[in-house]
Amino acid sequence: MTVLRGPCRARPWGPAVPVALLLTLLLPSAAAASGTDPLRARQYGLELSGLADAADAGARADGVVVAVIDTGVDLDHPDLAGVLVPGRDFVDGDTRPDDENGHGTHVAGVIAAVSGNGVGIAGGAPGARIMPVRVLGADGTGDSAVIADAVRWAVDHGADVINLSLGDTGPADRLRKGGPLDLALREAADLAVVVAAAGNDGQVERVYRAGVSAVVVEAVGSDGQLAAFSNVGDPRSVAAPGVDILSTVPGGYGRMSGTSMAAPHVAAEAALLIGRGADPATARGLITSTAHATDDPRLGAGLIDAAAAVRALGPPGPSAPSSASGSGSPSDHSAPSDQSALSAPSDLPGGSATPYTPAADSGTPDPGAGGAALLGLSLLSGAALLTAVALFLRRTGPGRHPRHH
Repeated sequence: MTVLRGPCRARPWGPAVPVALLLTLLLPSAAAASGTDPLRARQYGLELSGLADAADAGARADGVVVAVIDTGVDLDHPDLAGVLVPGRDFVDGDTRPDDENGHGTHVAGVIAAVSGNGVGIAGGAPGARIMPVRVLGADGTGDSAVIADAVRWAVDHGADVINLSLGDTGPADRLRKGGPLDLALREAADLAVVVAAAGNDGQVERVYRAGVSAVVVEAVGSDGQLAAFSNVGDPRSVAAPGVDILSTVPGGYGRMSGTSMAAPHVAAEAALLIGRGADPATARGLITSTAHATDDPRLGAGLIDAAAAVRALGPPGPSAPSSASGSGSPSDHSAPSDQSALSAPSDLPGGSATPYTPAADSGTPDPGAGGAALLGLSLLSGAALLTAVALFLRRTGPGRHPRHH
């Protein structure tokens, strides 16, 4: 079996690093009444990637389906439940791809967390839908043949964009660049935009063979500089924010670092372009051609600019977003009927939250990113006091190499 490196940490993509999680508390939400996203100001990645400017200019991804092939998604998260289409759990063999790790939920929130709902954060592609496809277990491992089947399943069920924040490890690493996943991605290229994380080894590495039409994503910090952990060197690469990224996690919101977090910014850009009527080849070309070249040749085509890509595509034309169909019922993923009962957790003064630190992405935080993924504990005021603080670093056991980019 080929072992796949999944989400939040892993060897050989760098040591695990703590990440702060803001747990949702059952308190009245003042933000809900105003229709704002209370943690939006802390999402620097939307500005740096041009996604915020694109959304401000009216770009949307209504009905565009992004398959997050990962550890699953928190199906009941108040910032995600309303944007989910039926997915598939290839680990347990059912139609409930719930997230037992946290990584897939984080990726999904960067792409499509509901905007303006008074809860948490905003996604980069307003109107996009998330197809949760679980291929990695709670420990972040999986099988490349299973992931290849999942890619085909996602395309067959209407995915327009495929986000892969994962990769191989172990002795089969070189062999997979021609194996079942490689073939599945080649087959998907005409029907979907494939976005792949570059990896967190801090090495020069090609993610897939040259014939695979994928957009490979490196990570930069809030200063636009290459993150120390990011792999480089793939000729299809662009760069996107991937250090100290705030997004959804099971039970609340948290920050993670890694190329896993950079990839969904590009997936969101692809969704906006598909929503504007671009076909997959056009979308891939615009993501690369409108990226801003920098003085650092390691950043490939450069830092993405979603607003420039949307402008380059021209005025909106007729589009036909996917009608994704899954083997599950849409009601399985419906939003809670009373979202107003959930407060938006906040680490802002006056907010109420419980800091917690699960394992983070495999990337080591960029020391120049100002705090990055190692967040110290915040002292929070409000009616609810801190109820628990936990720190843990999950270690990879012999022969088990979870690899989350």
